[in-house]
Amino acid sequence: MFKTSLLFFATALCEIIGCFLPWLWLKRGAPGLVLIPAGLALALFVWLLTLHPAASGRVYAAYGGVYICTALLWLRVVDGVKLSAWDWAGACVVLCGTLIIIAGWGRA
Repeated sequence: MFKTSLLFFATALCEIIGCFLPWLWLKRGAPGLVLIPAGLALALFVWLLTLHPAASGRVYAAYGGVYICTALLWLRVVDGVKLSAWDWAGACVVLCGTLIIIAGWGRA
């Protein structure tokens, strides 16, 4: 479970970085060269998704919860926005759903 969680977290970071860098280019005037690491991050994101040991639909469903929590951490750490009680509650709910899906991988 720990290895799967780390893999999901790394996958989510790659997706966020791959989307954040073009956002910087489009909205904040970052140099176009940021698109190169963005493309690499998105390619790594896709590759990391293939390393999970379950059917792709289950992986995507479980990954969604981890992505939400990682995006909230990004919001706090990178964007400097304080998370609300609603953010934390939502993160707990989606993580519970993610854990339920992952727990059932070997039983389906």
